[in-house]
Amino acid sequence: MHTLDDLRAGRLRGITRLDLCQGLTHFPHEIFELADSLEVLNLTGNALAELPDDLYRLTRLKVLFCSENAFTHLPHGIGRCPALETVGFKSNRITRVEAQALPATLRSLVLTDNALEQLPEALGDCAHLQKLMLAGNRLARLPDSLARCERLELLRIASNRLTALPEWLWQLPRLAWLAYADNPLPEGFVAPASDGHCPTLSWQDIRLEEELGRGASGLIHRAHWSGQAAPVAVKLYKGSITSDGSPLAEMSACIAAGDHPQLVRLAGRIDDHPQGLPALVMQLIEAHWSNLAGPPSLDSCTRDRYPEARRLGLPAVRRLVAGIASVCAHLHGRGLNHGDLYAHNILFDTVGQCLLGDFGAASFHPPTARAVELLEVRAFGILVEELLGCCEQDDQALRELARACQQADVPARPTFAEVLSWVITQASLAGEPGNPHRRRSPH
Repeated sequence: MHTLDDLRAGRLRGITRLDLCQGLTHFPHEIFELADSLEVLNLTGNALAELPDDLYRLTRLKVLFCSENAFTHLPHGIGRCPALETVGFKSNRITRVEAQALPATLRSLVLTDNALEQLPEALGDCAHLQKLMLAGNRLARLPDSLARCERLELLRIASNRLTALPEWLWQLPRLAWLAYADNPLPEGFVAPASDGHCPTLSWQDIRLEEELGRGASGLIHRAHWSGQAAPVAVKLYKGSITSDGSPLAEMSACIAAGDHPQLVRLAGRIDDHPQGLPALVMQLIEAHWSNLAGPPSLDSCTRDRYPEARRLGLPAVRRLVAGIASVCAHLHGRGLNHGDLYAHNILFDTVGQCLLGDFGAASFHPPTARAVELLEVRAFGILVEELLGCCEQDDQALRELARACQQADVPARPTFAEVLSWVITQASLAGEPGNPHRRRSPH
């Protein structure tokens, strides 16, 4: 983190990223002295309500973060920045966005946890838009102009006031990651009223140990449960809105997902926590499992980052593809869209066994709603293509499968059941379980 004193003393000349969090109420004009080099400006956690109209003087600025401030509208000065691609104004008080505030080069717009009731039709003119984060607002509809954003790949509209999802949504050729839970949508698109298949456990039977991790939706602890000798994991959910949506919606999705070999086993839920925190008790993952990739960067926008040294054998890649296809077919058969089907949400071991986690972006749909499933099929196709990029040898049949799943003609994509059937058939032909043979893809 940088300081205002360093900025004013000229000690930050030539930097490409500036992080200032010092209770600012006004934009420091000394920032303009960094115009020749500054690419990332992070003013999160201040008390700003305005930005200068001549922000365009920062000619190299690509990323602007102003989350957790006091903005009530998206500043117009943003719209004239010639190179600005990523704009983040999470957790402000924004009630309006006007056309003047939208830069022509916009790729990622994050307006999570604000007070937006509508968006401008001009949003559809953002031809480069790939990522749009709108969870936790008051939107009752989306502008129809968004149908023109054919590069849009990730859309978060959970925890709003939407009573219907627009038909054009299912035709967006590149949309792959969609979250819409916690909206007053028709029956079938909301969480089921009953989750009676999930046992209720008593907090008195749980003994928490060390913290294992924390995320936007809650904390995970190692724990002991009197119901079994082996240690378990306990996730304590918190109530604030995340970039994907409501933590409680995530909890409902975890329960509804049911049992599958590629899902973390759920032991039960806890409803009597002393502070009233909802919680789930689940299988503790062994230490030899690791994340398949890291989450997207500012530059990659919607694409995961794989370690440069990550190399996988073809048998492991085939097992990964088979496992992921199987769990996705299972979820959509239960009317559940994962919404965040990424490698960074997949745990794997060296032989290709895998577990799909993180249901923070999951949404419900009627099992017959094929259109929802076909969007996630594209995410699967991208994942298959990425896995082949890490593979020690190529597999033309899997490349054809990846292409079929990503084709722009959305209705022509295979369902997960069709993908799984193809994977099983190819594995049988190869004589190896879960090992697709070099044969034609489903399309």
